Amino acid sequence: EDEQIVAEIMKRRFFPAHITHKAWEGFHFAGHEIRITEATDCYGAVVWPSALVLCYFLETNSKQYNLVDKNVIEIGAGTGLVSIVASLLGALVTATDLPELLGNLQHNIHQNTKLKCKHLPHVKELSWGIDLEKNFPRSSCHFDYIMAADVVYHHPFLDELLLTFDHLCKNDTVILWAMKFRLDKENQFVGRFQTLFDLEVISNFPSLNITLYKAMRRGRMKA
Repeated sequence: EDEQIVAEIMKRRFFPAHITHKAWEGFHFAGHEIRITEATDCYGAVVWPSALVLCYFLETNSKQYNLVDKNVIEIGAGTGLVSIVASLLGALVTATDLPELLGNLQHNIHQNTKLKCKHLPHVKELSWGIDLEKNFPRSSCHFDYIMAADVVYHHPFLDELLLTFDHLCKNDTVILWAMKFRLDKENQFVGRFQTLFDLEVISNFPSLNITLYKAMRRGRMKA
């Protein structure tokens, strides 16, 4: 079953028939053809399999997780694929990442959502753990969903990432998080995450070493 679903997910990706001056990949989600411009010199400007897993889940579970008119923030949006799919499914999306990635992120989101979405998505800088209250004040920022794909890997900002989850998450916020397991230090993040949030495995793909989680603040997860 794992291999069958993974094969279906990977079939959503296609490549240009001819070489162009810009590197891009194509995807089929939410009834649209999505073209993503990439940059191979930066981790954040490449589409990783965790993003495809999350996009596939959003599309195939759109009744249970209805995104229409919901406020969604994606952290570590990278190329913007997850934010684009959430927008195409009717969400009001804020796509965030580091300042050096915002140009490509904005390009991809504008190219794939203009005149196609109920709500125009926003792109905003978010450096994990920095100026959170200034840029995303608790009193006025409320997100129904926080989405994250492959934000846990070998980087020195895991403490800041956990702080960012904590700051953005209200009592009724749902976190949808796709994680690829790699190294013990990174895997230990899950245990630390569970000190603040209840965690439920939604899907597991051993062939990709990816797990898709749903999380809410401790004590708020519905049975």
